[in-house]
Amino acid sequence: MRAVRFEEYGDETVLQVQEVPDPVPGPGEVVVRVVTAGTNPGEIGIRSGAAASRFPAAFPEGQGSDLAGRIAAVGAGVAQLAVGQAVIGLSDGRNAQAELTLLPADRVVAKPDALGWDVAATLYVAGTTALAALQTVPVGAQDTVVIAGAAGGVGVYLTQLAAGTGARVLAIAGPANHDWLREHGAEPVASGEGLEARLRTAAPDSITAFFDLHGDGYTDLAIALGVAPDRVETIIDFGAPARLGVQAQGMSALADPAEGVRRLAAVIAGGGFDVPIKARFPLGEVQEAYRVLARRSGLGKVVLQVAGP
Repeated sequence: MRAVRFEEYGDETVLQVQEVPDPVPGPGEVVVRVVTAGTNPGEIGIRSGAAASRFPAAFPEGQGSDLAGRIAAVGAGVAQLAVGQAVIGLSDGRNAQAELTLLPADRVVAKPDALGWDVAATLYVAGTTALAALQTVPVGAQDTVVIAGAAGGVGVYLTQLAAGTGARVLAIAGPANHDWLREHGAEPVASGEGLEARLRTAAPDSITAFFDLHGDGYTDLAIALGVAPDRVETIIDFGAPARLGVQAQGMSALADPAEGVRRLAAVIAGGGFDVPIKARFPLGEVQEAYRVLARRSGLGKVVLQVAGP
């Protein structure tokens, strides 16, 4: 099979699609034939070496966590999944960006027929990260919430989930994404110079929760705006908890990520939620996919189309 590999830290040019042995499932495992694989900003830090102290690579290293595909083989003791079944999966082994992926059976959930493959491949990381953020810092109709990076991969989930609670959502994003944010229940606020003043004007009384999905000083801005540290959640500024006392729980805060994926999948399949796909690339163009991802502009997710459904 073909799979994404890198053998040294570096920019996206170290990513190669190589032929590697097909995986064989052991007890409690399945092999998924991948249709679509997700891409996530955290993978850039792992590949570049910037996150090596927290997430070291073991060369030759694979890449990717979230995927959607069909069961290709099942190991002993797996009764709830069948060959050919459409599924959504999560890899802890950095091997999702491949034609075949070996996964524990409990990391795989059924994909509803009405749920598109591209969107399905974004649920297990971006979707559960948004759920975990709202579990860490719950919001409701009494809250005024700021989301930095509101049009990004996690942001499109979190914006809609937060707005669905009745909270007032101030969504920081570039002007090109403002119309979409308005249509999905948020009040867009332009990023860039003068942002603090714009937020103070938009919420002169108080901001009661702040979600940093972007980094680059947004946690410090939240504290400067008077948001209580325990009401600030970041998924990217890992030094902020020690520096400022804010939260940085991430998707690991969810006790049952699979149940979260099932819930989101059902809502999206029913037409109650919109997950825009910013760009799609074939597996062989993985380098270009990460160039686009690294620009951190545009609306929604970048995915890799590995095979036909």
